[in-house]
Amino acid sequence: MSGHSTYQPQNGFLQWIEKRLPIGGLIHSSFIAYPTPKNLNYWWTFGGILSFMLGVQIITGIVLAMHYTPHVDLAFNSVETIMRDVNYGWLLRYVHSNGASMFFIAVYIHIFRGMYYGSYKEPREVLWILGVIIYLLMMATGFLGYTLPWGQMSFWGATVITNFFSAIPGVGETVVTWLWGGYAVGNPTLNRFYSLHYLLPFVIAGVVVLHVWALHVVGQNNPAGIEPKSDKDTVPFTPYATVKDGFFIVVFCMMYAWFVFYTPNFLGHADNYIAANPAVTPAHIVPEWYYLPFYAILRAIPDKLLGVLAMFGSIAILAFLPWLDTSKVRSARYRPLYRQFFWLFVAVCIGLGWLGSKPAEGIYTLIARILTFYYFAHFIIVLPLLGIFEKSKPLPNSISESVLAKA
Repeated sequence: MSGHSTYQPQNGFLQWIEKRLPIGGLIHSSFIAYPTPKNLNYWWTFGGILSFMLGVQIITGIVLAMHYTPHVDLAFNSVETIMRDVNYGWLLRYVHSNGASMFFIAVYIHIFRGMYYGSYKEPREVLWILGVIIYLLMMATGFLGYTLPWGQMSFWGATVITNFFSAIPGVGETVVTWLWGGYAVGNPTLNRFYSLHYLLPFVIAGVVVLHVWALHVVGQNNPAGIEPKSDKDTVPFTPYATVKDGFFIVVFCMMYAWFVFYTPNFLGHADNYIAANPAVTPAHIVPEWYYLPFYAILRAIPDKLLGVLAMFGSIAILAFLPWLDTSKVRSARYRPLYRQFFWLFVAVCIGLGWLGSKPAEGIYTLIARILTFYYFAHFIIVLPLLGIFEKSKPLPNSISESVLAKA
């Protein structure tokens, strides 16, 4: 689906390079001449936003790593030194820490957009699975980064999360000991987490390249959920998509800047400004906000092993979505019943996030169990049944027809 490259460099040196390594032609065919459905809306800008945020996180992370000391006796003070003594260190740290939250805001919108418009359906199954892999890597990277300041939430979060693996029958304790590098969370643990946190963003970047490659092979989905049938259904990626994406990236950065400059700690936890103390357990241990729905699922199930399986299963089930949704129609625009269940699913996810921040007791636990049941039922029961019984609206014959009908 990549656009046919008409790139002809005028400069003699560039012509010499192009004959031996046609990078210019690749860029031209992938990001300039690439045919883009003409009906894309602003929900399709979050892929560009995520690429931008990944670049921001890698650059700020590299600079922060130059000043950070991965040692349990020095890590907390090194972060304070970055904030107070390094030139613009406060800005780098706030851009990086809030950037993680902005990254997850964008990826959640990106995932829900894909679910709403059926971007996981044939022929985009591999594209979707690569996206789920990126999401898993993001979650691992975010967790590892949260432990590095070595505050109270960092230490106890690392202790609680790594202890999940002890539920694995037979090898659980061995796995936990390997993760810790000893028999308790300590300096070897911090060194391992620091190394992995530095490495994983580059792994993410590699999978993103595969994700973009897969996208260019099968082409972009669109709000109508139908494939382009002629050149009248598409426009060149540049300038149409690049201008739209560029504008919305600027809008997104304005929200990002508001958090960085006005409420930089709003999305964090105050206890992480207290140095880690293994002798004092915080009253209420909670992960970062973007993990709260899965934390609620974990705590909703009384059995430790089943809770851990449910938590990881709630993410893994996303990879099977192309086969669980049996409807032939992609877009929720033409699926009235699916549209209602989709918004119910969004409400359930938000509800689980709220419950993850509450104590695991009383009515909170009961509601979490109900919402956990519906979360899995949406994939295993609702979607297959909708594919059988739902009566969808007539699809337009082409993207151009859907655009003209809307106009």
